[in-house]
Amino acid sequence: MKVLVTGGAGFTGIHLVRALVERGDAVTVLDISAGNPLDTNPLKSQGVNFIIASVANKDQLEMAVSGQEVIFHLASAFRDIHQGAPLFHKVDVEGTQRLLEAARLAGTRRVVHCSTQGVHGSLPADRVPGNEDSAIAPIDYYCEAKVAAEAVCDKYVAAGMDIVNVRPTSIYGPGDTHGWLKLFRMCKKGRFLMLGSGKIFNHPVFVGNLVDGFLLAADVPGARGRTYLLGDDAYVSLNELVKLIGRVQGTEVRLYRFPWPAPVHALAYFMEVASKPFNYEPPLFRRRLTWFGTNRGWDISRARTELGFRPRVNLEEGLKLTMEWYQSRGLL
Repeated sequence: MKVLVTGGAGFTGIHLVRALVERGDAVTVLDISAGNPLDTNPLKSQGVNFIIASVANKDQLEMAVSGQEVIFHLASAFRDIHQGAPLFHKVDVEGTQRLLEAARLAGTRRVVHCSTQGVHGSLPADRVPGNEDSAIAPIDYYCEAKVAAEAVCDKYVAAGMDIVNVRPTSIYGPGDTHGWLKLFRMCKKGRFLMLGSGKIFNHPVFVGNLVDGFLLAADVPGARGRTYLLGDDAYVSLNELVKLIGRVQGTEVRLYRFPWPAPVHALAYFMEVASKPFNYEPPLFRRRLTWFGTNRGWDISRARTELGFRPRVNLEEGLKLTMEWYQSRGLL
């Protein structure tokens, strides 16, 4: 097929593009970033067309969409912590609207829209596991933008378009150089500062498993208009996750608990303010701290039943593969 991947030079996008190329699809990537040459150059040599542009650029977006049979819409302002809600609305909401209109005019067969588990917010302890019908309760402007983007998708589905909405859980794997890398580095030291009890749940999804789910979402005819949570088979407590990340690195992690989050949130705010004039991501910021207080564990039965989704890589194996990639790049 002829396939477009927006955000295809990013962490998840690169894995998806590789899988599409391996199965013989003709792939175009639209991304505001050129990506890491170590990842993108081999794909260029295999015929992948990279267009460096934003989904906010109407002309280049329409050019990229023209003739595409399937579009995977992964582009997001997720990594930008300084521009705030207006940027997220521009990229995640208006960008989705612009993409879907271009796809409608071009006659694209199906669009797979990447949303997030975060649209559900933090689950009450007695509501775990949640599912696709759990309450919509976003806790920050990124997740609020994704709720609005899903509403845009719903509008186009009602008008007759074929769109599938995917809500990934906490994505990790080779190529992630942000939150999970920091987790690995902290656990390798054998000491981990845990805000709160650490008993709330985190639901990981290995990036390879997620890519399998994306491909199914694009291929299964009955998925039109449906929404799927895509995660691994199991969710774990933060305490268990930290211990396991240490164990795969051969380290026994000691947990140090800090029950009063207010001072840490104040420090994160100060780091955000100090880093904003230089436009770099500080080591600590408030959105990252939500990891310690957001309870997420999901029932993935809908994706199993309707898509045939079967996560192939379990958590321990996935963490080992991730660690080996970090080591190969000199990051650990």
